[in-house]
Amino acid sequence: MFFNRNSLNKINLCLDLCYKEVEKKSIYQPIGIFDSGFGGLTVLKEIVKELPQYDYLYLGDNARAPYGARSFETVYDYTLECVKHLFDKGCGLVILACNTASAKALRTIQQKDLPLLFKNKRVLGVIRPTTEIIGNYTRTGNVGVLGTSGTISSDSYVVEIKKFFPEIKVFQQACPMWVPLIENNEYKTQGADFFIKKNILELLNQSPSIDAIILGCTHYPLIEDKIKDYLPDGVQLLSQGKIVANSLKDYLIRHPEIEIGCSKNKTLTFILLICQKHLMLLLVYFMANQFPQTICPCKTNM
Repeated sequence: MFFNRNSLNKINLCLDLCYKEVEKKSIYQPIGIFDSGFGGLTVLKEIVKELPQYDYLYLGDNARAPYGARSFETVYDYTLECVKHLFDKGCGLVILACNTASAKALRTIQQKDLPLLFKNKRVLGVIRPTTEIIGNYTRTGNVGVLGTSGTISSDSYVVEIKKFFPEIKVFQQACPMWVPLIENNEYKTQGADFFIKKNILELLNQSPSIDAIILGCTHYPLIEDKIKDYLPDGVQLLSQGKIVANSLKDYLIRHPEIEIGCSKNKTLTFILLICQKHLMLLLVYFMANQFPQTICPCKTNM
């Protein structure tokens, strides 16, 4: 789907104004969604489908993406900076829709920063909801994980899965080229096919009994069809969007003290550390999928 000139003009006009208009609402305490880039949109989309009544504020740190190869300290610093920014904008609950941030920064933020600085705020990740249910998707007890170098090296999936399903064997494969290809809109090329096939075969060669694979990066659903092309019959592919959406719904039911603080004006706002070209790609992604909510994109410098 492409925008006509009139549509683009309207989008350009709203860039600097719409966020201020959203903030004018009498109660604006959105649920914050953070990712290092575009991948979190796959989670955001499913969350809004499941919970359309809330306000959402999406922060994409595309300017510093990808996070996957960065150190624990750097990922923590970047993530905390973005979380603080979302808190400053009124968010009482923030979802780290980024596996690398969930693996390298979430626990420190939850255990160190929130008790000292933000006692009434909450930050959740995307790894635990997936690992809590993975046992329902494997018959052989052999599970694969595809993720960034940072997520795989952290062993977060191995540790978390063992907590819930100690009998499951976990095989991991880092895919360092996938996020850059997606962020630069090169994932439909033959070059992308080469790396996708290569990494999938490397994972499957670790065990012929793998029958369930976790997409351990929220970018990866954008290339899900390509991934499936290289999977044998009978292997299930788990994308995190719906899993995280259902987990968030359950969390808000179990924590009414958090839910009551989330405003319900059905707005969707973007804070994007990117250039105009990438903003258009983002809007095309949502519009092409007939996203039902109001879209209020804006750019900002933190």
